[in-house]
Amino acid sequence: MYNKLQYISQGDTIKEQLYNIQQALDSGCDWIQLRFKNQKAKKSFALAEAVHFLCEEYLANFIINDDVHLAEQMAADGVHLGLSDMSILEARAILGNTKIIGATANTFVDVTNHINNGCDYIGLGPFQFTKTKDNLSPILGLDGYRSIIDQLNPTQKETPIYAIGGITLENVDALMTTGIHGIAVSGIITRSEHKNKIITELNEKLYGNVIV
Repeated sequence: MYNKLQYISQGDTIKEQLYNIQQALDSGCDWIQLRFKNQKAKKSFALAEAVHFLCEEYLANFIINDDVHLAEQMAADGVHLGLSDMSILEARAILGNTKIIGATANTFVDVTNHINNGCDYIGLGPFQFTKTKDNLSPILGLDGYRSIIDQLNPTQKETPIYAIGGITLENVDALMTTGIHGIAVSGIITRSEHKNKIITELNEKLYGNVIV
């Protein structure tokens, strides 16, 4: 089963991205989704190459946001697709069956479509308002997660669903009661001055105080 905590990288420059990712890895995060939007291909390649080496060193999962061809070039562990990105079926044809393909969802229809198309996990959100993403989809809140997950049949529920969007430490306990598998976060880790502490506390809530 996949890790319950995903870190989505932040930073406007390669230097900022690498610093934030290195800090997250040093502090115990072992799932990195590289998100470096609206950059020239040369910069994205250079960053992805460096992050790939880091993730190999730390034995962390390395997922690339949006860019299927870059994920293929890097031999990354997988790709995460947004609602307006390449289809899951097209990505699967390029990456093959051994790579992880995650997809963003906002509605029950999104979730069921992704599952039917063979995605490996779903990032469902946003939970609440976040400045991290432009063109934010409608906010779900706890009731939104419960409503969507409760409609899924037992087979559909086997696909891990991650809550995403403005999540704080105080939200995690309540979110885990909705039936999600885990959370995908960025700002809560990036902005923390005590990353090891916040990642430990998040993992304790996600895994029920089991050491991971």
